[in-house]
Amino acid sequence: MQKKISKLPFKGTPEQEAELKAFIAEHCNDESNVMTVMQKAQDIYGYLPIEVQEMIAEGMGVPLEKVYGVATFYAQFALSPKGEHNVSVCLGTACYVKGSGDILDKFKEKLGIDVGECTPDGKFSLEACRCLGACGLAPVLTVNGEVYGRLTTDDVDKILAKYSE
Repeated sequence: MQKKISKLPFKGTPEQEAELKAFIAEHCNDESNVMTVMQKAQDIYGYLPIEVQEMIAEGMGVPLEKVYGVATFYAQFALSPKGEHNVSVCLGTACYVKGSGDILDKFKEKLGIDVGECTPDGKFSLEACRCLGACGLAPVLTVNGEVYGRLTTDDVDKILAKYSE
């Protein structure tokens, strides 16, 4: 699955930038530290927008393409911010057979976003995953790690209402 690039404007702070640049300065003497710097950047910002990738590339003296390539290759890196409430719908076989695809579609419709995106207000982000290890409760999803099972599309509004307060 291709990673989504955020459509939301970058909202980094001067403090975040100073923290990242200080970390880069400590690690810029060795190109093999690029991934370490990227991990730290994601810890600081929560994701790796193009503006942060450019800071890393410039500070580490590597092409932007290398930073972007690492960011898109490894699942640990996100190109879009996560919402305050991260919804992850399981699309593993047991869940999919029992309707998780329809549940995911209902979340997309209700939130007005696609998988890998965040709502403009920053409240919700939406992901699809392959297995949550709760096949006996299929179909399942998590919101910020809290598991919901034996779901139907009718449960989507109730779940969203719980986190919209």
